[in-house]
Amino acid sequence: MRIAVCDDNAADREKFAKTLKECAPTIDAEQFADGASFLEAAKKMPPFDAVFLDIYMPGTNGVDIAKTLKEISPETGLVFVTTSREHAVEAFSLYAMHYLIKPVTAQGIQQALSRLTELRHSHRDSITLTVGRERHIVFLDQICILESDNHTVNVSLSDGRRLKVRMPFGELERMMNKKFLRINRGIMVNMDYIMRMGADTCVMQNGIRLPITIRQSAAIRASYDDYVFDRLAGRKGF
Repeated sequence: MRIAVCDDNAADREKFAKTLKECAPTIDAEQFADGASFLEAAKKMPPFDAVFLDIYMPGTNGVDIAKTLKEISPETGLVFVTTSREHAVEAFSLYAMHYLIKPVTAQGIQQALSRLTELRHSHRDSITLTVGRERHIVFLDQICILESDNHTVNVSLSDGRRLKVRMPFGELERMMNKKFLRINRGIMVNMDYIMRMGADTCVMQNGIRLPITIRQSAAIRASYDDYVFDRLAGRKGF
């Protein structure tokens, strides 16, 4: 398990790493004194399973570091460590899995590790996409739209980001699961993000309107209706 501890206070950082080692003897935490060095390490493979991140640090604070982390490595579990609950609401809006108040106790660390174990056992399909020289691990449930653009594919994510991936559309299409529906040549959508399916237009929750292949309109709408029905019925896999 790859764990990071990011705190500008050397004494706090060393004490935390020592207590973590006592709670989980097999874990050797990687320590970072600032967000820049941590984020650089987060780009390397394998990704961090979790980071214990101090909110109050000089320069870029922990919340801003966490926002960047979610772009680089969205699968990394996030645990905020701080002296105040001031950022608690914002922390959980960033899908922080836990929140520890200093001085951190062994019990608090153990609770965070237990939460991490629970999350690791819950399955979320993901793929690795190469954008330029950077690799991005993206959960399939984050992807809203795939659009072919010459020899690249524009991947629209639920947080508003767009990744331009240089690979054949068909190859990326084969990586998707049954939540994705091809509605036109070179256009595929995640049905969880559809707001309305019309006769010739698919309207996404973010307001984007996409054209539907007229000749296959009935079949496309039927596939979407079946998907919605299976979800509402609580069928396995939905």
